[in-house]
Amino acid sequence: MASLETPKQEVHIKIDDSIPSTKEINTDLDDAKPIVLMSVLSSLHAGYFRISLSLCSQALLWKIMIAPDSSSMSHMHSNLPSMAFHLLWYLALATQASLCFLYALKCYFFFDMVKEEFSHFIGVNYLYAPSISWLILLQSAPKLEPQSVLYQALFSVFAIPVLTLDTKLYGQWFTTEKRFLSMMANPASQVSVIANLVAARGAAEMGWRECALCLFSLGMVHYLVIFVTLYQRLPGGNNFPTKLRPVFFLFFAAPAMASLSWSSISGTFDNLAKMLFFLSLFIFMSLVCRPNLFKKSMKRFNVAWWAYSFPITFLALVSVQYAQEVKDQVASGLMLVFSSISVLIFLGVMILTAANSNRLLRPDPVFGSGTGPKDQLKSSPFNATL
Repeated sequence: MASLETPKQEVHIKIDDSIPSTKEINTDLDDAKPIVLMSVLSSLHAGYFRISLSLCSQALLWKIMIAPDSSSMSHMHSNLPSMAFHLLWYLALATQASLCFLYALKCYFFFDMVKEEFSHFIGVNYLYAPSISWLILLQSAPKLEPQSVLYQALFSVFAIPVLTLDTKLYGQWFTTEKRFLSMMANPASQVSVIANLVAARGAAEMGWRECALCLFSLGMVHYLVIFVTLYQRLPGGNNFPTKLRPVFFLFFAAPAMASLSWSSISGTFDNLAKMLFFLSLFIFMSLVCRPNLFKKSMKRFNVAWWAYSFPITFLALVSVQYAQEVKDQVASGLMLVFSSISVLIFLGVMILTAANSNRLLRPDPVFGSGTGPKDQLKSSPFNATL
């Protein structure tokens, strides 16, 4: 009987114990850096300028409070307020310059996304925010006089985009059927009004009274039209995302800024400035008494929370000027309350932003390209982070 032999099989195992070189690791990291940058640029939008706007307005508040003719900090003889103001101003300058640089890169690498933002019924309003921040930063500059040539040149550069956007935005509200104000109006539309009022204050500080009156009238007329449109709850007001409800604070930011602008134009905090301050105060109380309005928007932090900061700071600014004019205990109490609230909210939102920075840098879908607010909202979940 023949014997059967089973064939032997050899198994070869190759062990690769090589360690990647430092050069290869650095190459992988270098390749990852452009990917991270592109991710940041794609998630960036004009709504992020709320951060620099809050910083700049806070710097202006501190400048007014520590002014030699101000009695708000007359009891403090240390250099601490002055140091805090200078630190805050330079922080605002660095933040604003960084955001502008990043947004310029986005315009270069993601121009289509910028075009979508420019045509979006909410996003287009925040294209005013960079100019507003620069104008407020200029007005709060520690060692730059309004009568200087540099101040006037910078003001002209920063005000030109405001007038350009005015021509585009306000013009389409009464000439383009699919973009009538009754369809496009939303609380963010008041950003355009604030831009004109901030520019009016800057022009008044330089002594350009006619230019200041022109900008003030342009802003106030459109504020009244926007306010009435939103007050009547026409179709545009029903298409506002829930997570953007902090933007409702712009309702009292506009009259507060109008009060500041008019006091600079008239040279005194007269009755019209006081009336605008009282209107701002009333709207603020109306919103504060309805916390359920903001309940859903407070579930998860997003950059829209910065919309709580700068409107409160505008109200604090006008309360400081009101206290300087009236000089009684009630006015001083209002100044102390709103200034304290402004600083606390600013610090709180800044801490939350630092703690949630990774979430803020996540890429979001681009704006929708629909022709109306309803189409854009359906195709643009990006609204939740505006």
